[in-house]
Amino acid sequence: MQNTVQQDPRNRLSLTNPVHLLAVGFGSGLLRPAPGTWGSLAATLIGAALLQIMPLKIFLFFTALCFVAGCFICQKTADDMGVHDHGAIVWDEFVGIFIVLGFLPEVNWLLCITGFVVFRFFDILKPYPIRYFDRKLKSGFGIMIDDVLAAIYSIITIYLLFYILLEIFL
Repeated sequence: MQNTVQQDPRNRLSLTNPVHLLAVGFGSGLLRPAPGTWGSLAATLIGAALLQIMPLKIFLFFTALCFVAGCFICQKTADDMGVHDHGAIVWDEFVGIFIVLGFLPEVNWLLCITGFVVFRFFDILKPYPIRYFDRKLKSGFGIMIDDVLAAIYSIITIYLLFYILLEIFL
């Protein structure tokens, strides 16, 4: 039992280390099961709150900074854990959700929930080329880019759904 506990990569994390704290989404990536879903949920709540208090352009700039910083944050934490893209690392989900929220047709709770669900669908399914990049790029950028692509797929899907529903009901 003790050997199993010592081998758990999460034991190499320190939540007092700001890089690790961000990488695990303020602890949301440590929740089980499905740490990516918990991280995405935390990101949805934080992102929706941020969009209520900051202009969209500032939010999108902040999201871009989170992506750039995330390449370092995720790589450093993966190195410290000794595992590339461990499930507890959810900063990439934060950035993916922030991208989705920043490009919603409008910000309301129904669309935020839709964004969360659609993003999780694409992040889990990883259709081409998301799975390709996820497998081939073994770096902080690689950890981040699959969630950016899942966000792009999500935005396209949400806009299609949004405008199809508008046509049907208006």
